Amino acid sequence: MRIGFVSTRFHGTDGVSLEASKWAKVLEKELGHECFWFAGKLDTPENSSSLCPEAFFEHPSVISLQEKLFSDLNTCSNDLTDSVNVLETEIYNSLENFIREYSINLIIPQNVLAIPMHVPMGLAVTNMASKGLPMIAHHHDFYWERERFLKGCAQHYLDSSFPPKLTEKFQHVVINSQAKESLMQRLGLESTVIPNVFDFENPPSNSDNYGDDFCDQFKIESDEIFVLQPTRIVPRKGIELSIELCSKIQKLTKKKICLVVSHLAGDEGMEYYYQLVDLSDRLGVKVIWAGERIGESRGLNSSGEKLYKLWDVYPHADFVTYPSLYEGFGNALLETFYFSKPVLVNRYPVFKDDIEPCGFKVVSMDGEVTNEVVSETMALILDKDLARQWTQLNYDLCMEKFSYKVLKDSLGNILNELMI
Repeated sequence: MRIGFVSTRFHGTDGVSLEASKWAKVLEKELGHECFWFAGKLDTPENSSSLCPEAFFEHPSVISLQEKLFSDLNTCSNDLTDSVNVLETEIYNSLENFIREYSINLIIPQNVLAIPMHVPMGLAVTNMASKGLPMIAHHHDFYWERERFLKGCAQHYLDSSFPPKLTEKFQHVVINSQAKESLMQRLGLESTVIPNVFDFENPPSNSDNYGDDFCDQFKIESDEIFVLQPTRIVPRKGIELSIELCSKIQKLTKKKICLVVSHLAGDEGMEYYYQLVDLSDRLGVKVIWAGERIGESRGLNSSGEKLYKLWDVYPHADFVTYPSLYEGFGNALLETFYFSKPVLVNRYPVFKDDIEPCGFKVVSMDGEVTNEVVSETMALILDKDLARQWTQLNYDLCMEKFSYKVLKDSLGNILNELMI
């Protein structure tokens, strides 16, 4: 089949773009289909992609509409409704051209029918689905999980399209069991759980030495314990817990610790970042805020400094911290298992429901850095054999539960059912 992926963007390393690329890889290489791309921002192959700038959620016209739809207004003005309709029609026409140009048999909307970052886009895709074109809607997170979408005058749009109550030639896919239950309770819609996955069939390669100088570049000494926090700097990532853990281990072991935070601040303002800087200074923890030099691609920045990808950094870590308060699934946790690193996990809801029951060996915590958490972490850092036992078990479990084979089997079953 010729399968079209549709979203506001397929660009960079956000969770939706990453999972969509994994789906496409499995659909093409394992199941023999062809994949094509439609979005407002793209870094996908040019000869199989269709760019519609107005489909990007940061397009100026979209930002203006969204602000009005989710403001304190209780009713939409006629002008606002007209603007939504005009943009919906424009995107629908572009989507129709995409389907015609590439002879698309099946559409996979990626989160565009779940989170209303772009209301006219969701309406356009729903309109297309109502015409009978088969779709597998991949929902990563729903609007009712985000406080900012619970006000304003857009509720009638949300009710119709986020997600639509369609079942004919339409399959809903969610990434965790909580979302499945939520979708059934709220809308009475059946869905299939397909967790985020990783290419565990192909372990990390040791042949590339590009990142060998990372520690030298950041002046991380060989006798320092390298702890990696592979997340953005936003409050729900719980980075203060990582700093507290490092402080306690430092005091007990008298060893120096370096906490490397891989991503930038700014997505949700800078206040949280400044709080973390203050905390690390007060507790005497060395933190490297490496987001300026870890990103989507290698190369040099404008100052001539070397840029790294996150995968260049994982091999150097002695330990990984993942103290998130909430995650839709947990891509960084799967990456940690992939690179066979021992890890601390704050038991966020999806971890408790969908990951922990599989039997993974991690240092787990419930929002508090207890003495037990500290001693377990120290044991894994100091005892490399113990760490290897835990990480090998985790890798083997991921092969069984979160590999490309799992995705291949799940997608194959859905396609067989959908295309009967």
